[in-house]
Order: sequence, then structure tokens, then C-alpha cells
Amino acid sequence: MLRKGVATIPLHYGKAPKWLFERMTRLAGYILELMVIELCEDEILERLSDPYWFQAFGALLGFDWHSSGLTTTTCGAIKEALNARASELGIFVAGGKGSSSRKTPSEIESKSDIIGESRARELIYASRMVAKVDSAAIQDGFSIYHHTFIFTKSGSWCVIQQGMNEKSSLARRYHWKSEPGLSFTLEPHKAIVTPLFFENVLNLVAKESQHAQEIIKDLSKEKAEVVLKELNKLKSLNMPSRHHMVLLEDINPNKLERILLKTYLQKPQTFEELLAIEGVGEKTIRALALISELIYSVPPSWDDPARFSYAHGGKDGIPYPVDRKVYDKSIEILERAVKKAKLGQSSENQILRKINEFFVKEM
Repeated sequence: MLRKGVATIPLHYGKAPKWLFERMTRLAGYILELMVIELCEDEILERLSDPYWFQAFGALLGFDWHSSGLTTTTCGAIKEALNARASELGIFVAGGKGSSSRKTPSEIESKSDIIGESRARELIYASRMVAKVDSAAIQDGFSIYHHTFIFTKSGSWCVIQQGMNEKSSLARRYHWKSEPGLSFTLEPHKAIVTPLFFENVLNLVAKESQHAQEIIKDLSKEKAEVVLKELNKLKSLNMPSRHHMVLLEDINPNKLERILLKTYLQKPQTFEELLAIEGVGEKTIRALALISELIYSVPPSWDDPARFSYAHGGKDGIPYPVDRKVYDKSIEILERAVKKAKLGQSSENQILRKINEFFVKEM
């Protein structure tokens, strides 16, 4: 499976009606609970971090398969469903859309009495690094506005993150999952699902960017005046056409100098440590990447990291309106299956076969 993970989908506004969201939450809850009983907690994270499975799951719940809202609404339903069962299943969900995404650290910290303070700090760091990579180390024109962090008592986690590009009316989804040996700065994403590519995407977590990472890290440890002097040299260079979007006037020298003073004092030993420094963001990384390429002839990757189901209908009636009776019947069947599974009266194959038979019959 490809390790990079991005999904590109049309940017839609609005929200799911209350009657649908309540059903989405109930159905999602029973499906995920059944999966935990018959499989394991980590399998939930594995499935959710797979953008194909996640897209199908959102469509199964009745949201618009082609809408950016599938991400935010499905994640909202997952959060309500799993947090209601957290004490039983041992899976927790933090973050969400907009202001909810900024509550992720505090929501993780609130579980420190269950998972331990040390593990909570590790998870908070992972959440922040995921957000930092997709906003600063990858500069694809999409502003991150959604961040859902799902984790277990054992410390495993996955992230479903989404950015928007209002000019193109597109949203892009990023999938992550904790794995042994995961590097936040080397091909860290889980998989990919988009047919749409963009030119001139700064991708500093590509394998091809490893040398550039070293130069950028070393530049960050130089005195601010040295870096700013090099940056000023760029004004006299003929910028390659592919860098037309990277304008020096977009970079505030005074702010950059303050950040470079901080990096000079902290002297990061790795590119990851540089990204982790508070205040180091998109423009700081962009400036250092430009110096790396145009003055020191060490280019980062400018290739877009993107590579390129219906069961209950869709919210907007695509491909057909949601049938509430069928939806409620699905919830009823799964509720019974969960109860039987808890009592040990059903095996995994029996349950999944019955669910499959029902959906095949109803389609």
C-alpha cells in the first residue's frame, strides 16, 4: 500500500440535518463497537486511516460521497459514538473542525488519568507534529481546518485531517497512523486517493527532500543576520517560473528575524526538532527552502504528494434520498448483533455474513 495519504474532494458548505446526524452516530457506534468486539482496537485505527475505507464508511452512513462535509460529519459522528463508549472500548477521540481542532491537546490531556501523563504528552506531541507537517512541511495551498485525533489506552493513534482551498473549491484530506518506526518527516502519511494533482507543491517530507532538510536545519542554527542576508540575495535572482507563488514580499523580515533568533538559540539537531519549535511555520520553512535551493543548489521536492458506495443514499439525495426506514433497520440489526457478540452467541463470520446479506438484499 502507498504510504502517502491525501484525498481531494469538492468543498461543500452546510451541515447534516439533525435527524441524519443522530442516525449516523448510532449506526457508526454499533459498527465500530462490533469491530472492536470481533477484531481489536488497532484494527479500528487501521481502517479509519485508510482513505478508501473511510470514504466508503462515510457514504455508508448516508453522507454525500463527493462532499468535503463527509470528513467533518463522519468524524463528528465517530467522536460522539466512540466517546460515549470510551470506558468500555478504550478508544478516545479528540479534536474536530475549526475551533474544536484547537482543543485537541486539552482533550488528550483530560484522559491522562487513564492513559498516564507521559503517554498523554507523547500523544499531544504527535497531534501537533501531524498538524505542523501538513501545514508547514507540505505547502500545497490547502489551509488545515479539521483535525480529528483518535487514540487508544495503549498509545496507538490515527489522524484524519482536512484542509481547504477556496480558490479551487476543493478540500484535501490527510490520513496518518502510528506505526513502529514512524518518522514525522519522511514519507509519513498512510495512503492516497486523489486523481487531482497540483504543480509547485513544496513537499519537505518526501524522500527526495532529505538533503534539503539537512540544509534547512543547519540554516536555522545560523545567526539571523546571516540568513536574512542570503534571503535578500534572492531579490536579485531570476526566480524560476514554478516558484511564481513564492513571493519574497510575503515574508515579513522582522517576524522572520524573531523566529530565526529562537531557532539559533535552540539549535535543532533534526528537521523534526526544527518543525516542533513554536512559531516555526509555513513562511519560515518556505524561506529556508528557497535559500537551500536557489543559493546552495539543494532542492527540496516540488512534487505534489498526492497520488492518485452507496448503501443508504446521500444527504443531498445523491444517488438517491436517504431511506429512513432502511437506515433504522440497519441500526436495529447491528444493535442486536452487538448484544449477541457481547454474550458470545455469535462468531465474527456469522455476524459479518448477516450484515452483508442484509445490505445486498436492500441495495
